[in-house]
Amino acid sequence: MLTQISKNAVRQRIHERSRQRLRGQAQAPRVNIYRSLNHIYVQIVDDTQGRTLVAASSRDKEVRKTLKNGGNIAAAKVVGKVLAERAKTAGITRVVFDRGGYAYHGRVKALADAAREGGLKF
Repeated sequence: MLTQISKNAVRQRIHERSRQRLRGQAQAPRVNIYRSLNHIYVQIVDDTQGRTLVAASSRDKEVRKTLKNGGNIAAAKVVGKVLAERAKTAGITRVVFDRGGYAYHGRVKALADAAREGGLKF
């Protein structure tokens, strides 16, 4: 009997494989994305210390004021800009992009492009 593997389990395996190559360090921390149906979450992580340096999501109060829905491309663009602003105030300009096992398309791409426009260098 065949058992079905969920899309999320496949995504997690892809993410684990990519994490073997990606490391966020002090000079270039890792940008990690999690995408749910209704929201998008992103954080900048220093893997050497195991600390989250900066975080943003479509559930933040300042982001929710401008959005009706947190699970679309428009929300991802706003979250990317907010992340770039917060990273600038924390003194972070260069990062390593970790797409979290998701395809670089749609919301993930929109967030990355907005973060680049905001001043982050991947």
